[in-house]
Amino acid sequence: MNDFLDHWQLILVPVFFALGWIAARIDMRQVVQESRALPRSYFTGLNFLLNEQPDRAIDSFLEVARVDSQTVELHFALGNLFRRRGETERAIRMHQNLLDLPDVEEKHRLHAMIELGQDFLRAGLLDRAEEIFNRLQDTPQATEAKRYLLEIYQLGKEWQKAIDLARELPEIASPKEVAEYYCELAAGDIMRSRSDAAREHLAAALRENRNCVRANVLLGDLLAQEGQTEAAIAAWQRVEQQDPDYLSLLAHRLLEAYRKLDRRAEGVALLRGYLEHYPSLDLIEVVYQLVLECEGTEAAYRLVQAELQRHPSLVGLEKLMSARLPLATPDSQGDLELARTIIQNYTRRLSRYRCNHCGFKARQYY
Repeated sequence: MNDFLDHWQLILVPVFFALGWIAARIDMRQVVQESRALPRSYFTGLNFLLNEQPDRAIDSFLEVARVDSQTVELHFALGNLFRRRGETERAIRMHQNLLDLPDVEEKHRLHAMIELGQDFLRAGLLDRAEEIFNRLQDTPQATEAKRYLLEIYQLGKEWQKAIDLARELPEIASPKEVAEYYCELAAGDIMRSRSDAAREHLAAALRENRNCVRANVLLGDLLAQEGQTEAAIAAWQRVEQQDPDYLSLLAHRLLEAYRKLDRRAEGVALLRGYLEHYPSLDLIEVVYQLVLECEGTEAAYRLVQAELQRHPSLVGLEKLMSARLPLATPDSQGDLELARTIIQNYTRRLSRYRCNHCGFKARQYY
């Protein structure tokens, strides 16, 4: 039985070899036939592209498109490549010439318009990009075009247009984003001393998103400018119910407001409570300064010492040394000052705000 199987295996090996050779020949003939069917301009364009002559390559590929409409996808791929490389002029030329072809299919024409709009957007030609995307409003590409229009309105700070577009197509922008557009309008109104318009826009922002922290921050700023310090404090305090993580950004505002009202003790109690429930490095800085002014060096030292024990950090250690310096003996003050300066320089280099969404880091909060 084993001898019989061995004989069959010997027979099957050359059979499989022959079948593979035949299949390879068939595939090779197909490749040769397809390559012969391609216009000579196609290979000329590839040659120019490999020799880093993209302008001449574009001319050759456009000649291919005139001869064979099935190569249109190649032009889209090349146009996208140019745009990703930052060569927007070449991308624009590639997609514009596709639009100018007389016999291009409708689906390819609309695709070319979307790509051309992206080219203009990437090049910073917002007006021309907006014109392209507006022409696509009554086409199957309308939704995609509106997404790019929203980006254009954001870049151009045309916040009312962004709001109107979001109303028309809610899936493009969430209520949180619409609330931010209203806040942008309110911020502009505040700069131009248009208080009533600013209030209307901030109220609209809170209707869109009742947890919009920025709306209450701006409202507090507006009230503080108008001298309504008590009302400003109340607006800022509402942030605790929206997102307490942002209280640290309001600490300086609250500090100045309580100073203006000459109610520093009340401000100390409020900010100490925030520090206990929502500890942060920014709050330590402000509360330390406020306690130092109101209760003296010893109280400020005890505050920072207790906070450092609860939440150890280099910033807390630097504050502890700052509070300890006035209480130290003259002989040890030099060493304490040296250690504090070293830690302070190190923490300043590392201290950054970090975006939870994209990871962007900055010294200033945006």
